[in-house]
Amino acid sequence: MPVRLLLADDHQIVRQGLKALLEREGFEVIAEASDGREAVQRAGEVRPDVAVLDLAMPLLNGLDTAREILKACPEVRTILLTMHTEDQYVLEAFRAGMRAFVVKSQAVGDLVQAIQEVSRGEIYLSPGVSRTVVDAYLAKTDLPSDPLTPREREVLQLVAEGKRTKEIAGLLGVSFKTAESHRARLMEKLNIHETAGLVRYAIRRGLVQP
Repeated sequence: MPVRLLLADDHQIVRQGLKALLEREGFEVIAEASDGREAVQRAGEVRPDVAVLDLAMPLLNGLDTAREILKACPEVRTILLTMHTEDQYVLEAFRAGMRAFVVKSQAVGDLVQAIQEVSRGEIYLSPGVSRTVVDAYLAKTDLPSDPLTPREREVLQLVAEGKRTKEIAGLLGVSFKTAESHRARLMEKLNIHETAGLVRYAIRRGLVQP
């Protein structure tokens, strides 16, 4: 039985290229998604063996997409695709339940190996990515925690994407007042009190592309 994959990336040309390459390697791409919310929905519908998620996706970033998928379908193994190699991204990926961290600048063989390893229950890191932070996480060493809740991170991403509070409320299925209070609380936690500062913070965190 070939490994069944979900591919999530907001660039159609990237998805098409990956699909062609991965199917040539014997994998079966059973679903695609162009944003994080669609990826969560498709994962619930088709139950892939492995979900390959881009970090910077509209509406819901790859990390929070992984959290939502694993909440609904704990058997799905998730792989993060990203340009970032800094320790904070590696740590957040494994905190989110990712099984592999693959750097986009590597050859496609790197992703192929990652899929093979995670489908066997292993953890995979692209060459050059520090294992130290993963080992520390797996050993449950004290590491700095994320100040924001998943919902606050979601609101932060939508603010950084230029969505107004009314739009955010609609996307999240909450009242205007609730969306407003999430926004106020995350600004207070981060000590950032203007939208431009929130956008810069979201870019640094890899939640949106500059």
